[in-house]
Amino acid sequence: MTTTRPHSFSHLGALYLMSSLGIVLSFSACQDKEPNIPEVLRPVRSQTVFFSNAEQIRTFSGVSKSGLEASLSFKVSGTVKSLPVKVGDKVRKNQRLAEIDPKDFRLEVQRAEASLASAQAASRNARSEYARVRALYENRNASRNDLDQARATAESARAQVQSEQKGLELARLQLTYTRLLAPANCSVASVSSEANENVQAGQTILEVVCGSHLEVEVGVPEIFIAKINPKMPVTVAFDAIPGNRFPAVVTKVSVSAGKKTTTFPVTVQLQTRVPGFRSGLASDVQFTFKGKRGEPRILVPSVAVGEDQEGSFVFLLEEQEDGTGIVRRQSVRIGELTPEGLEIVDGLRNGAHIVTGGVRRLHDSQPVRLTPTSSPPS
Repeated sequence: MTTTRPHSFSHLGALYLMSSLGIVLSFSACQDKEPNIPEVLRPVRSQTVFFSNAEQIRTFSGVSKSGLEASLSFKVSGTVKSLPVKVGDKVRKNQRLAEIDPKDFRLEVQRAEASLASAQAASRNARSEYARVRALYENRNASRNDLDQARATAESARAQVQSEQKGLELARLQLTYTRLLAPANCSVASVSSEANENVQAGQTILEVVCGSHLEVEVGVPEIFIAKINPKMPVTVAFDAIPGNRFPAVVTKVSVSAGKKTTTFPVTVQLQTRVPGFRSGLASDVQFTFKGKRGEPRILVPSVAVGEDQEGSFVFLLEEQEDGTGIVRRQSVRIGELTPEGLEIVDGLRNGAHIVTGGVRRLHDSQPVRLTPTSSPPS
């Protein structure tokens, strides 16, 4: 007996197969008809930059000093016998400031005087002997060798006298070195020794500040040093004398940087009396640099400059007609941060169009969308 599968099961299987095939075809059709999503361009701000011809006012910190500041020391070693001055004392030119015990040096002078006297006596005897031998030689009672020997002895004695005279001069000079005198009308700034102290030649005993010329020394960065010349007018302000600025002029411009810094020492001299002036006052010296047409100096917003392992850079903007653009990385060398912006000393040309916002999220050759630009005055 044959068993037959009901017709309803075959019909349901066919429907299931057709339904599954329809789902697959519908899914494929949806994939084919998916719309293209346009690329979203990052918006950027930009501006055109130009050479700046305006004046630059820059202030550098410094320290005041007198026209003459000296660290005084003895030229000989010995024990300090007296030190009659103290810090703050006013002293006159050639006034005695300190003295080393001169006993040993006086004895040396006396010894040199005795040696000179002995040499002079020996020289007199040698001259007399030479005169006697020469007379004998002329009378044919002495040989030529006797005459030559007598003359050599006389010349040697004369040279010894000259040597002893130099020794006496040196001994007397050494004696004068036991006194330390003021080089000019000064004020005592510091005292480093005391009476009865044994000191060495060249050891600082005291420091003085002298003269009526008041000066301030400042350190100027290399980017500005070429713009500074002697007789350039400046103004000086002191923290200890608030509310005043004093006129001054540049007197010295160093040709080399300091040993421990990258700045160049510049000295300015005040042109007026400053009440309460002292050496060592904190000072601010203000320089005004005139702008020159064509000078390679461009100011940009600080946010327009990025920095990475390769150095500082900006993005130049190449505009397209449809309001979009492409950015190009440009390496630059930066200068000082000023109130007007960051100085670019190399890498940008006059009239360059740069990105001023979102620099850190950009990469070279990236398409961007432009927003309204602004340009600084030239």
